[in-house]
Amino acid sequence: MASIKIAGDTSGEITVSVPSVAGTNTLTLPANTGNIITTGDSGTITQGMIASGVAGTGPAFRASASGSQTLANTTFTKINFATEIFDTNSNYDTSLSRFTPTVAGYYHIYGMVRFVSTTASKVLVARIYKNGTYYASYEGVTGTSDSSTQTSALVYCNGSTDYVEFYSYQNSGGNLNTGSYGNATVVFEGYFVRSA
Repeated sequence: MASIKIAGDTSGEITVSVPSVAGTNTLTLPANTGNIITTGDSGTITQGMIASGVAGTGPAFRASASGSQTLANTTFTKINFATEIFDTNSNYDTSLSRFTPTVAGYYHIYGMVRFVSTTASKVLVARIYKNGTYYASYEGVTGTSDSSTQTSALVYCNGSTDYVEFYSYQNSGGNLNTGSYGNATVVFEGYFVRSA
């Protein structure tokens, strides 16, 4: 098995080994800046793990509401998630409650909101918006006391301008307040799934 070794500037080295099989194999690196992270047994990068300058990983975030928010009757309202729980690539903006990933690819996006003092049989809607436009939603019905709604979707983001947000809607006949239960019930999150 033939190998190429590249020495680091101060220490360490990388070895690229060619398998002992017939035929020609090609290793193509992405035209992106950034780090390639090794994963798997013995630091091996497996097939399909290199994507847009990262390997087996990409931007991920989780944010929660920092307090209660009032939603008017029959109005889609963006939910404020001002508390950042984690943001692996600094792509979540707490002031805008918006995720703008800088790695192109498909992302699993999820949001949930809980309302307090609901009455039975009213509509609650959870919506994911992409670039300010409705993208995916779930519609449920309230129960007595507290009720929640949630939705998720696989969303393609171009890695530069595409962004996602979370909205909700209620038709109780008046204002409804979201719950403030820490980071468990009013949350917005997403993570990189794969490149295009």
